[in-house]
Amino acid sequence: MIIGRGLIASLFAGYDRENTIFFASGVSNSLEIRPEEFSREENLIQETISANPDKIFIYFSTCSIYDSSKTGSNYVLHKLKMEQKIKDLCKKFLILRVSNAVGKGGNPNLLVNYIINAVKNDETINVHTKATRNLIDAEDIRNITLELADEKPLNKIINLAYIKNYSIIEILEIIERFFNKKVNINLIKSGSGYDITIPDIENYFTKNHLDNKENYLQNILKKYYSPL
Repeated sequence: MIIGRGLIASLFAGYDRENTIFFASGVSNSLEIRPEEFSREENLIQETISANPDKIFIYFSTCSIYDSSKTGSNYVLHKLKMEQKIKDLCKKFLILRVSNAVGKGGNPNLLVNYIINAVKNDETINVHTKATRNLIDAEDIRNITLELADEKPLNKIINLAYIKNYSIIEILEIIERFFNKKVNINLIKSGSGYDITIPDIENYFTKNHLDNKENYLQNILKKYYSPL
């Protein structure tokens, strides 16, 4: 059963399983503040678990939980609350904290979508020189999730992220080389990042030879963004 209609939910079309719920319907905007949006996800989680008590419940949470700048945000507090609710209500669950997913379509405000659109429109990008982000191919999210669903490491929280972070400068340099186009930037000496440990899934990237971070992002760009 697939719950949701966004980027993450769309990954599992054709991979549905009778004994598993892929729950990817909820608050995705980290700047969200409307109480009704948080309540909608909470109610849907409760209803879904109640109606399917014997199924494995896979919930897609967020690595933003580790971001010290968002510790007290409504979004992070809500995600932590939903994780606890799933732990309390569900007999068989797997909580996957996802980093910055990059895939076909998705929210135009997502980091890479925003940068690509700015490059195409010759817009100036404000670059926080100290900022880092963890980018992961949406297809790797799907593949890793399905592997975990097969292995059934139940009742755990697992970070679903790439093995290395990128600085924003690195991301822009790789995009410049991919499009062979100079990006207009305004450097701002600020920003931050946070490390994400992935002991449960690190082997996936190693065995699939995905541990070269520049090649990894180049392949993402080839897959989802046509040259200008």
